[in-house]
Amino acid sequence: MSFSLPGKLKAFVFGSPDGTNVYQNLENADVPVTTAECRSCADPCDQDHDDFSSKLNIDMDSDMLGSVKPYRRQVVISTGKTDWEHDVTKAEGTLAALLKTANSSSSTPKKPKPANDPLPSGLFLHTEAKKLAILNGSHRSFSHDESEETVIGAEALWKAALDPAIDRAGVTTRTDNLNTWVLPYSCLVLLCSHKRRDKRCAVAAPILEKTFHQYLEREGWEVHTDLYNLTSEPSLESRASSSTETEQLIETQLKSLHAERRALILKNSHVGGHKFAGNCIIYTPRGAGVWYGRVTPHEVESIVKHTIIDGRVLPTILRGGVDLPCRGKKTLYDW
Repeated sequence: MSFSLPGKLKAFVFGSPDGTNVYQNLENADVPVTTAECRSCADPCDQDHDDFSSKLNIDMDSDMLGSVKPYRRQVVISTGKTDWEHDVTKAEGTLAALLKTANSSSSTPKKPKPANDPLPSGLFLHTEAKKLAILNGSHRSFSHDESEETVIGAEALWKAALDPAIDRAGVTTRTDNLNTWVLPYSCLVLLCSHKRRDKRCAVAAPILEKTFHQYLEREGWEVHTDLYNLTSEPSLESRASSSTETEQLIETQLKSLHAERRALILKNSHVGGHKFAGNCIIYTPRGAGVWYGRVTPHEVESIVKHTIIDGRVLPTILRGGVDLPCRGKKTLYDW
């Protein structure tokens, strides 16, 4: 097998001190990491992969690790679209803009104390961040009530579930009519497709979606590209009367999801790092979020096998991630 990788990526793959240090640093931070190759096919490719990277100006030399900004939680708003205004939080009258306003007008939470043991660049714990990351997504809304996308509706959603100052179970004592459910998926795959921000992501996303779909189904997984309508299912609000009960319900459901072998793939708005297209984020039920860059169809099979199924990180394409350390655990799915 021959390789023609330039710059620092080539040095990493061939075992330079930098590459060895990255792997070792991740392992020392209790991140489940694998030494498996991120590319699963020969170079030149022998599997008819639709390789867009040769047609785009992708940065193959800069260090990607460390290119993710910390956030406490991330919201992906249903829009039914795959492209949006250049800055979704400045599109007047949209839920993204309204949430940005609610976020900006809220009192700033105290800055969390940093961890005793500093993590490798680009890695962070959600408990040590205070930002709400606001994205638009390709999934369609369950609701057709436009009155919910108002300043009052956005503020209610913010106060009930999105405020970085509150925990996962949200606020128990509420006067709104909002309902919440646990997403019934073993993993969530986000692919940046934001053309008006950068066409490289728009070219990459649909090709990667098709390839992820192909390899996940080959492994016997059920794959959705739109969110299953949960409104016919009992909401958390109807099943719990306290934050403790809500948290217990959430954790019980999340712990059961890995065995379901069901994936949700969504396209999303700009997450930064478009020069590293394709950009891919993978979330597991435990809350771990793995950010990969420079993803092409050549890497998808390895991502499916080693990250989505086995719960391990491929360091050569890692940009960063949230809650990746798993002290005393073997995979990103372990509790």
